[in-house]
Amino acid sequence: MGLRINVDFMSLDGGAQGEIAQHIQKAGALNANALKPFIDPSDGRSYINVFKGGDYNDESNWTVAPITGNATLRRDEWKTLDLAVIGIAEQRLTGFNYLVGKGLVWALGNAMGTTVLEWHQTGDAMEAVMTMDAVTRGPNDRPVFSTHYLPIPIIHVDYEINLRELENSRKLGNSIDTMDAERATRKIEEYKETMLFTNTSYAFGGGTIYSLVNHPDRNPYTLGTSWASDTAANIIADVIAMKQASIDDYHYGPWTLFIPTNYETVLDKDFDTTTATGRTIRERILQIANIQDIVVVDKLTASNVLLVQTTTDVVRIVRGLPIQNVEWSEEGGFVKKFKVLTIDVPQVRSDDNNRSGIVHGA
Repeated sequence: MGLRINVDFMSLDGGAQGEIAQHIQKAGALNANALKPFIDPSDGRSYINVFKGGDYNDESNWTVAPITGNATLRRDEWKTLDLAVIGIAEQRLTGFNYLVGKGLVWALGNAMGTTVLEWHQTGDAMEAVMTMDAVTRGPNDRPVFSTHYLPIPIIHVDYEINLRELENSRKLGNSIDTMDAERATRKIEEYKETMLFTNTSYAFGGGTIYSLVNHPDRNPYTLGTSWASDTAANIIADVIAMKQASIDDYHYGPWTLFIPTNYETVLDKDFDTTTATGRTIRERILQIANIQDIVVVDKLTASNVLLVQTTTDVVRIVRGLPIQNVEWSEEGGFVKKFKVLTIDVPQVRSDDNNRSGIVHGA
């Protein structure tokens, strides 16, 4: 039986949907570090890490605090699990991480306490007039703001560590088994790709998480012949037409072309088979002004392509909680429950006139 992906929410009225949200609510603290207690081998006592504020990545801004409960893992064992998580997260899952690498990110200050992100759009306002004396007043209108909401769910995968197996591993001097943590992380990373590049949406708290292929304001474009069997000249013509569709919607780049796996080797073919130029279709596409990258996305449905203006007003990743492990006990402490969890949400946007920097070719 495979690992199951879960999406949990904590509602604005104090309710909680899902096991991890209910557990955090019951604990009375929206702090994932409280669910990562560790044993200090020097005194055998249990501690948690406490963030004092400032730069999250600066070790001087962290301290430890003793707790009255019992921890299961030592600090080095937590590090082993978390390093396994990071290792898997860095493997090829191209689309989501590409946007993060481009800096299209919005960081939430208190993601565990934020169930819905409120954001605003502004409409067109004010008008320039021309007179000889500047006495005649022009239209004195004000910008109109519209309010929108984005759900902020917790994405997680569950696994267990049996206490007896853990003690036996320690006795033999073996490091903690990270296989389940690695598989759980892989499933979460794949799920994030699915949220961004497949026909899925998630509604909660008055808002909806859309993907790049189902946002209602994206610009559809009909490819006609599949690129798998089309000519190089027609492929270039499609890309230029998609660029024009974005410009027609007042989005002027820069753009990234996302393609599915079945088009990857198509773009490796020679652009001109009649001359020995050595130039591929991919190279020819990248010569089109303001197209900066071509990214292959395995989760993108075959024969679908996306031309996306890579700016934060079109798409960004709302980041709240780095991917990590948390733990609690069940069955009298004999079974230790673990979750790999993250708060990482794609936000696909258009302007107040429903204009979008996404062109979806299919």
